Order: sequence, then structure tokens, then C-alpha cells
Amino acid sequence: MMPVSMVDKAATAWGTLPDWVRELAGLADREGLSGAAARIGYSPATTSQVINGKYGGDLSKVEERVRGALMGLTVECPVVGDLSRNLCLDWQRKPYAPTSAHRARMFRACRAGCPHSRVKGGGDAF
Repeated sequence: MMPVSMVDKAATAWGTLPDWVRELAGLADREGLSGAAARIGYSPATTSQVINGKYGGDLSKVEERVRGALMGLTVECPVVGDLSRNLCLDWQRKPYAPTSAHRARMFRACRAGCPHSRVKGGGDAF
């Protein structure tokens, strides 16, 4: 008996399979759950739950990471210009550190009304 692919599991779980879930499941087929999870910044367990249609968290956050990391979604960052959405989300999570002028600018920009920010008090709150 052949193992069922992650894409097949996702199609069964979701019915109408969103393109980003298909992309994530395809990556999991090629690189395993751990590889796919590492690429999008989530745990293998969360990645599995998303693929199997059982994730109880905010799917829009996962979708943004998949679209940025795997599908080329970019945003216009006020500091660096064109930036992949997953890297944008990574910058938003970094704490303030005066280790470099660039990092300080990124920290301030993510909290100063950037339309792509999910930081509380700026853009879409986490």
C-alpha cells in the first residue's frame, strides 16, 4: 500500500483546497513536515494541523507566512523597500536592540503605523 501524500490528505480535509495549503502540502511531501515547518516558521505539529484542516489558530497568519516564504508574496517596507511577507513578519517579532542602526529603524518602522504591521498598536494587531 502506497503512503498517502500530504497534498491528498489536504484535499480530503479541506475539500476545496486553497492554493497556499496546496503549496505547503507539496513542500511537506518533498521535504517532510519538519522541512516545511522550518521554511514557514511554525512547528511540524502546527504544519500538520494546517494541512489536515484541524488548526484552531489564526489561519490568516499561517497563510501570510506560506505566501511569503513559498509563493513570493512581498510587501513594500518603509525601510528596505520590497520585502517578502514572511521576513516582514519576522522583523515585527524582533525585540528592540541598539546593536545596529538598521535594526533600530526596522523596530521603529514596524511600530509607527506601517500598514503591514501586526504589532499591537500598529496596523493589524497580533
